[in-house]
Amino acid sequence: MEFTLDIVFIRGLRIETTIGIHAWEKHIRRPVVLDLELASDIARAAATDRIVDALDYEAVTQRLIREVSSNRFELVETLAERCATILRDEFGIPWLRLSLNKPGAVGEGIDVGVIIERGQRSD
Repeated sequence: MEFTLDIVFIRGLRIETTIGIHAWEKHIRRPVVLDLELASDIARAAATDRIVDALDYEAVTQRLIREVSSNRFELVETLAERCATILRDEFGIPWLRLSLNKPGAVGEGIDVGVIIERGQRSD
């Protein structure tokens, strides 16, 4: 049986939000950076050359920007799970890898974050 895994990626999605556990963090907006790998069968889109047959990465990006920028989070883990749930539920993505980075979280020039995988890589 032939197995194909196509991945649409979005790298460096920078979104301003309120995130952190410390009192001072609860009153400022700071960036988080997302890198996404999203399983998507691109064969139909490649054949038709039509966006309606593709995973619309602009729609994905805009949806995540709305969610992240309009909410507050204490933990990067919570934010990562929220984004993964949106991607799987609203866009029907069967598998994803999401890296969420909170630049400067523990000092100047030090980035911290999480990488999560959700779903199944094959049918």
